[in-house]
Amino acid sequence: MMRRGTRFGSLENYEKGGVEVINDDPRNYAFSNIFEVASKAEAYEKIAVGKNLKYVLEAIRAEGTSPWYATSHDEAAIVMDGEIEIRLVKLEEKIVADDHEGTTILEGAPKGKKMGHIVARRGHMALLPKGAAYQFHAAKPGVILLQTIVGDLTAERWKDICQK
Repeated sequence: MMRRGTRFGSLENYEKGGVEVINDDPRNYAFSNIFEVASKAEAYEKIAVGKNLKYVLEAIRAEGTSPWYATSHDEAAIVMDGEIEIRLVKLEEKIVADDHEGTTILEGAPKGKKMGHIVARRGHMALLPKGAAYQFHAAKPGVILLQTIVGDLTAERWKDICQK
């Protein structure tokens, strides 16, 4: 048996990897590399890389400053590469309907009380709470893995990103 080690990737240095099948067709398995997906994405484009029913993991290329976002549900952001500042504002009024799923882009800066900011680096996870608006900022390109619910901003490109 071949000995395998864990290798941590980054936006600048990753190996695609793959699923090793013994007696099956590799197309029966979803496999994508978040660093490869983010390297080909526009800044803050939300590309699905994992899905379970309505829940989704989105790979996001963090670069510069994002628009402001809000949701009707909690989200979790895991920084996979780089350093990302997450700015949080407690909204004065509900902006997103309770039954709306996924992330919503806000028009301009949100009205509300500043909650603070988080500086997250590789391996750090931040909760993006319901009832708050958030904005990402990255001085250098980075990668965020966002756990959320499929919504209008979720790009599903399985044919393009999965192992063939």
